[in-house]
Amino acid sequence: MSATQRAGWSRLPLRAAAFVALTCATILGVSGWREWTAREAVLKGAETEMANVARSLTQHAEDSLDLLDSGVVGVVSRLEMDGTAPATIGKLRTLLDARKKAIARIHSLAIIDDQGNWLTSPGTTGATFSDDAFFRYHQLSPKREAHVGRPVKSLLDGEWVVTLSRRFNKQDGSFGGVVLASISSKYLSHFYEQFEIGRNSSVSLAHGDGLIVARNPSNQTFVGRSVADKPLFREPSLQRPSGAYHFTSPLDGAERVSFFNRSSRFPLLLLATVDKDELLGPWRAAAVSRMLYVLALVMLIAVIGGVLVRQLQRGQRMAVALAETEAHFRLLAEGSSDMVTRIGLDERLRYVSPSSVRVVGWRPNQLIGSPALAGVNPEDLPEVQAIVDAMKRGEKEEARLTYRNSHRQNGEIWLESTMRVTRKDDGRVDGVVAISRDITEHKKLETRLETLAIEDSLTGLANRRRFDERLKEEWARAYRDRSSLALLMIDVDHFKAYNDEYGHPAGDACLRLIAKIIAAEAQRAGDLAARYGGEEFAMLLPSIDAAGCARIGERIRNAIHEAGLAHGSNLAAGCVTASLGGAACRPAFERTAGVAALVEAADRALYAAKAAGRNRLVMSGEVMDLLPKASGQ
Repeated sequence: MSATQRAGWSRLPLRAAAFVALTCATILGVSGWREWTAREAVLKGAETEMANVARSLTQHAEDSLDLLDSGVVGVVSRLEMDGTAPATIGKLRTLLDARKKAIARIHSLAIIDDQGNWLTSPGTTGATFSDDAFFRYHQLSPKREAHVGRPVKSLLDGEWVVTLSRRFNKQDGSFGGVVLASISSKYLSHFYEQFEIGRNSSVSLAHGDGLIVARNPSNQTFVGRSVADKPLFREPSLQRPSGAYHFTSPLDGAERVSFFNRSSRFPLLLLATVDKDELLGPWRAAAVSRMLYVLALVMLIAVIGGVLVRQLQRGQRMAVALAETEAHFRLLAEGSSDMVTRIGLDERLRYVSPSSVRVVGWRPNQLIGSPALAGVNPEDLPEVQAIVDAMKRGEKEEARLTYRNSHRQNGEIWLESTMRVTRKDDGRVDGVVAISRDITEHKKLETRLETLAIEDSLTGLANRRRFDERLKEEWARAYRDRSSLALLMIDVDHFKAYNDEYGHPAGDACLRLIAKIIAAEAQRAGDLAARYGGEEFAMLLPSIDAAGCARIGERIRNAIHEAGLAHGSNLAAGCVTASLGGAACRPAFERTAGVAALVEAADRALYAAKAAGRNRLVMSGEVMDLLPKASGQ
C-alpha cells in the first residue's frame, strides 16, 4: 500500500466521525432553526394582533373626542351668537344635561366664563378654572380649534378625566370663555375590558406628554402616572407614528410584546401589549416536546456512528496511534502562545509554529529554512551559539537561556528559550526543539522595579537607600585611592511654614525645582544628588576638596535664591532659600572612622548655617578634630 493510500485510510475514521458529527449538527441546526422560525412567527402574529387592537382603540379614542367636539362646537356657536345671558345659559344647561345623559362616554359638559368661573356644570362647585392649563391655553391663544388637555382629576367627583375644550369669543372678538367636555378614564378602561387578547395583556392610553390617561387592567393604580422618561417617549427611533415594541413594562415589570399607535389628530398614544412569557408558553411546550424527539434521534445516530468509527480503528491501530501522536504534537505546538521551533543539525529551522507571528513578527513560511540564530543580538550570539553547539554534540540535553532577538516591527525584544535535544531511534542527535516566549515586558518591569528601588518618586533624585549604598562605596574607593570625598547637606529654610502657607502641592513643586537645581550641579559621573529625607537633600562629591565643595555649594545656594520662588514666611529673603553644610575628608587618613563621621560633620555644619541666620553655606573644618586620627598621621 502506498504512503498516500495509507494516509487516506488512516483518515477514514476521522472522516466518518466528521460525517456523523455533521449529520447530528445539521439535524440539530435545522430543528433549532425551525423552532426559532416558529417562535418568530408567534411573535410576529402577536405584533399583528396588537397592531389591529392599537389602531382600533386609537380610532375609538378619536371618535370619542370627535363626539365631544361636535357638541362643544354647537355650544360655542350658540354662545358667540346669543352671548352669555342667563336665559341662554339656562337653555344650554338643559341641552348639555340631556346630551350627557344620552351619551354614556361623556363625563361632563360645562361652560366657563372669561374669569374661569362655572356658568353651567353638572353639579355645584365654588371652584374656578383660572389657573388650569387648558383655561390659560385658550385665554392666551386666539386659536379656535379643539384642545385636548392632560388627564386631571375632576372637581365634581374626583375621577380622572381627559378634557376637550374650545374657546368662544365675545361679540367684540375678545376672549369670552371656554366650553369644556371630558371623558372619564374609568369609561375608557371599562371599554378596553371587551378586548380579550391574553390573560396578562394590557391596553394603555397615554397623553402626548407621557401621562397615562387610562389602562386596563389596574386603571386606578396607574392613571395619572408619568412614563415620559421611558424609551417610548424619549428614544428617537420610537418617535414614529406606529410600530412594534418589545420592552419590560415599567408599571408591572413584565416582559411584553406590544404595538404602539400615535393619533394623527390628537396628542394621544395607544399601547396594546401581551405578556411575552404567556404568549410563548404554548410554543415553548411544543418546542420542548419536538426537540426531545430530535435529541433522541441524534443520540441514536451518534451511537451508530461511534460503533462504525471504532470498527474502522481496529484495523489501523498502529497507524492511528502514530497519527494521533503527530496531531497531539502539532496541537500543542500550534495552540501554544509560545513559539515552538525545530532546529536541524545544519542550524536551520525545520518547523515553526504559527505563534511566530506574535512573538517575532514573521510567518512560519517566511522562517522555515532560514538560519535559526540569524536574529540573535551579536552581543548574546556567542553564548547562544555555544549552548547550541554543546547540544548538537550531545553534551547537553536541556538548556534555558535569555537573549535579545530582532522583531520584524518592534525592533529588538527579549526572548526566553527552553531547548531540548531530539534523537533518532538509534540515539543519535538529530536536532533541537526550542520553545521561546517574549519576555520584553517582564524585562521592562524588572528595570522599572530596579529604578523604583533607588529613585525618589517625587524628585527623581536618588533616594536615601541609594545614597547610603553609594556613600559606603565611595568611602571604600577613596580609601583605596587615597583620594578625598566631600559631602553637601542641603535643607530648605522654613519649609514647614511654606507648606502651611501655600499647600502641599506647591510644596512638592518647590522640592522638584530645588532637586532640579541640585541635579544640574552633579556634572561628573561619580557625583550623586539624593533626597535625604523630607526637605533635606544631600550631594556626594568624590575626588574633590573642601574648596571645590564650597564652590559647588555656593552655586547651588545662589541658584535656589535666584529662582525667586515666593516665600512669605521667610522674612529675611522673601523667597525660598536653603541652608547648606559641607564637609570633606580623606578616608585613608581616618582609618578608624566610618561613613557616619562624614555625614555627622556635614550635618553639624548645616545646623551651624541655620543657627547663623540661614541662606548660607558653612563648611566643616572639624572632621579631622572630631575623628580619631590614624596613628602616624
